[in-house]
Amino acid sequence: MNYTYLLVNFLTILFPLALSFDKKIAFHKKWKYLWPGLAITGIVFLFWDILFTVDGVWSFNPHYTIGITILQLPVEEILFFLTVPFACTFIYACLNYYLKREMDMRLTRIISNLIIIFSILILIFYHHHLYTRVTFTLLAFLVIIFQFIYKARWLNRFYAAFAVALIPFYIINGILTSLPVVMYNNAQNLGIRIGTIPLEDHFYLMALLLMNIGFYEYFRTRKPKLHHA
Repeated sequence: MNYTYLLVNFLTILFPLALSFDKKIAFHKKWKYLWPGLAITGIVFLFWDILFTVDGVWSFNPHYTIGITILQLPVEEILFFLTVPFACTFIYACLNYYLKREMDMRLTRIISNLIIIFSILILIFYHHHLYTRVTFTLLAFLVIIFQFIYKARWLNRFYAAFAVALIPFYIINGILTSLPVVMYNNAQNLGIRIGTIPLEDHFYLMALLLMNIGFYEYFRTRKPKLHHA
């Protein structure tokens, strides 16, 4: 029994969880807006995770897990979809508090357009890779929804938070892919790596966080229903 992947999950959430009770940010008071999105997004991504595992997109090294599996996934992989979005939403909440100057909405639109165009080009030329196809299809869909349909004003803050979240991402995913805890089938991805991390992982993370923060903002800002006597 090896606790490596479990320890990675623990360290991922340790400081965000402890700092959630900081009086300035008081992130613990916003948890009620976070949990529904974590649950909904977790179900969506775990569905794909199971399919990816069954279809051989990736596999998990048993030498770094405790050996408990649910629907062919190590329990640590399931926890990953709780610990990582929690930690990254905490980063998003911190930036909301400390960053007083926001990115111009025109720049936000440019970034969204570039993501959509890049995703479409990747899908045109490399759609035969399953991990690539699912990742960029989902990401393009989410960006279109939030940028052009819902016109989410928080997207500028999301892009800033994602840029900051890449720092812990390179540490965490660097560990998972270098040992490796998670082993990728290069026939199902572009075969391009940043260090030991597949290129798709960056955009998979963006889609994961975009969906989580989208729900977080929805539950945080929705108006309470009025009760009539």
